[in-house]
Amino acid sequence: MKITKSRLEGVLLIEPDVFGDDRGFFMESYNAKAFADAGVDAEFVQDNHSRSSRGVLRGLHYQIPPKAQDKLVRVALGEVFDVAVDLRRGSPTFGQWDGFVISAENKKQVFIPKGFAHGFLVLSETADFLYKCGDYYSPEHERGVIWNDPDIGIEWPFHAENAPPTLSRKDADLPTLKNAKDLF
Repeated sequence: MKITKSRLEGVLLIEPDVFGDDRGFFMESYNAKAFADAGVDAEFVQDNHSRSSRGVLRGLHYQIPPKAQDKLVRVALGEVFDVAVDLRRGSPTFGQWDGFVISAENKKQVFIPKGFAHGFLVLSETADFLYKCGDYYSPEHERGVIWNDPDIGIEWPFHAENAPPTLSRKDADLPTLKNAKDLF
């Protein structure tokens, strides 16, 4: 397993060892001991799976304590642009973002610790997005920040048609970082 640190402290790009031949491939997508040895100190209690179409943008979501979540995300089908935003007020990178193209083909994963908002944009026709969560979903602790906040300035890789992303009503109504409640 190869682990690359992001420019945001705690966010990691993980490239599992993949063993392939003419039959296909094998990889461990998660191994608690290997992840702990690599510095990922998280216990996961819930796995989620979503399918989305090209141009769907989900996020930027987070949960506040005591239900804050670590996340380990990957793509089983298709390709996405995955983003983490630092919401830790005392952090030198507060309000900054980092993004990664992760896909079924490259098999990369991203670890996003507590204290970060998370979102993704689907780049392929469809994408199956899988993520492990360090705590259970809790609607009363769920929060978010709008995807196009100019103070964050995420450079989303929209396609040539420059169509706006497809958002849920909830995601379209999220506040800016300046107006967000309950940051870390």
